[in-house]
Amino acid sequence: MAAIFIILGVIVLVPVVWVVVQYNSLVSLRNFISESWSNVDTELKRRYDLIPNLVATVKGYAAHEREVLERVTDLRNRCAVNNGSPGEQARDEVQLVDALKQLLVVVENYPQLKANQHFLKLQGELINTENRIQAARRFYNGNVRDYRNKSETFPSNLVAGMFGFQPHEFFSVPPSVKEVPNVEFSNV
Repeated sequence: MAAIFIILGVIVLVPVVWVVVQYNSLVSLRNFISESWSNVDTELKRRYDLIPNLVATVKGYAAHEREVLERVTDLRNRCAVNNGSPGEQARDEVQLVDALKQLLVVVENYPQLKANQHFLKLQGELINTENRIQAARRFYNGNVRDYRNKSETFPSNLVAGMFGFQPHEFFSVPPSVKEVPNVEFSNV
């Protein structure tokens, strides 16, 4: 009789332990996503802090490019307050990246600005920040991928569905600038 209780205990205990392990694994992956999103958010805020300095520097040289400067500033402000889902934030971020690219195209028309040490330093910081954003984005998306694989594959998807684990969105935004341009100071 005791053997039957032991066998029944094992039959009941094994699935319960399996569910607990799967649940804890999904919670860990969800927490990795939250942590990695905070890294993305930190790097985006770093970009937002750089943009006003960049705009102010360009404004001194290219005052009649008001439209581009205002668009960058408006999009920066909109992105800074957007606390929506990664998908919602990505839509705004893509627009900001496009505006930053447009701003850098404007800079091409001002050789004195391209040679300005303050501007070059800001541009270098922007490139560094873009690299950090992309690294944080890759880390976040890797965690989302792992979580989605775990929560969408059988049999762990049964536990995910039972406990209401929701899918997370990937975050995809291209960099605004990839490399520091070469600046040559020539004696003409």
